[in-house]
Amino acid sequence: MAKVEVVMPQMGESITTGTITKWHKNVGEVIELDAILLEISTDKVESEIPSPIHGKIVELLYPEGATVDVGRPIAIIEDDLNAAVSAPAAKPAAAAPAPAKTEAAPAQAAAPAAAPAPAPVEEEGGFRFYTPLVKAMAKDAGIALSELKNISGSGAGGRVNKADLEAYIANRGSAKAAAPQAAAPSKAAAPAPTAAPSGVSETRPSGRVEIVAMDNMRKAIAKNMVASKQTSPHVNSIDEIDMTNLVKARNKIKDEFKKREGINLTFSHFVLYAIVQALKEHPLVNASIEGDNIVIKKDIHLGCAVAVPGNGLVVPVIKNAGDLNLTGIARQLDILANKARTKKLTMDDLSGGTYTFTNNGSFGTLIATPVILQPQVGIFCTGVIKKRVMVMEDDAIAIRHMMYGTHTYDHRLIDGELGSKFLASVKHHLETMNPENLI
Repeated sequence: MAKVEVVMPQMGESITTGTITKWHKNVGEVIELDAILLEISTDKVESEIPSPIHGKIVELLYPEGATVDVGRPIAIIEDDLNAAVSAPAAKPAAAAPAPAKTEAAPAQAAAPAAAPAPAPVEEEGGFRFYTPLVKAMAKDAGIALSELKNISGSGAGGRVNKADLEAYIANRGSAKAAAPQAAAPSKAAAPAPTAAPSGVSETRPSGRVEIVAMDNMRKAIAKNMVASKQTSPHVNSIDEIDMTNLVKARNKIKDEFKKREGINLTFSHFVLYAIVQALKEHPLVNASIEGDNIVIKKDIHLGCAVAVPGNGLVVPVIKNAGDLNLTGIARQLDILANKARTKKLTMDDLSGGTYTFTNNGSFGTLIATPVILQPQVGIFCTGVIKKRVMVMEDDAIAIRHMMYGTHTYDHRLIDGELGSKFLASVKHHLETMNPENLI
């Protein structure tokens, strides 16, 4: 007989908290191994968390709506199905429907609304709870909390979920009349920050502004990006890559590939394959630094940034990419991308990467210099493929499909020579590979 603690999982390298959006089981109930125990949300991903064992739930340590640090226990499951459930253990389960109660409480809460204490609650949107994902989507769409609280929700206790917000945004024409009302509180609140930075009143904005406090996730991302820059002296080697042969080859085989695999063959698949070959040739790039030690990873676990509409970017990891051919990489990336879009990514999917690829070209960007994802020592970024007039080796003028590639690396370990050789290796494989022999 043993009790197992279920902890808040880390849904990505830079994520430090998660919000419990729904418990699927109550205290005293029996849950099967891998059955869904709860749903959690960050501002980038929503995910269903399975039970690690078959057992009886004896404690739910946090109610729905609670934001919990990664690694903290959130539930306790007993593998003895006959175990007694203590009275205190039932408290969190009773707290789970809390959002429904808060819907009925505005009349009581309204009295002290003018006092400073309730202000943080008001920031949650008029005494309603919103997941980090919904708040991030609302921010991207320019929807203020005062406007958000007017949206009818179909979730538990009337909660606004992703589908509700997407439907509202799609039919926002009638809601635009509410925009001036949403702007009014912003003006009223604007004078408050002016008193905080004493002696710098000359720098405060004088035009129309909106001051938005960072949520916990944005603070964590900012902290981790600064930490990466402070930890790793970033160096960027950039070269142009002639993708003409790959463009022609892809056009030739993409329909057959789609028919056979059910997957769209993209240029990202070629780049990922080329990166794997370059990592095999330059294993020091597939490493990390621990104190004064260099840890060279023998397995290649390749992270790939995936855009999720309304959610920003997530970086799932293709495990053991060094053992896969081009088709295998395409299959694994397709699985991970679908899991990202359907909120099925697990902690394992988002962790363990040894090197990362990001495709800024999908947004039309020509060149970018990304930030290294710690504790890795490198990241590869591609820009958009564009036709350009080029001077060839025989001095002929030709129109070619060109793409910029950036290798960003940690100068503590990777010198300019190795960093540039790695970039040259990726370039070589992209310019010379024959996809028909790789799929």
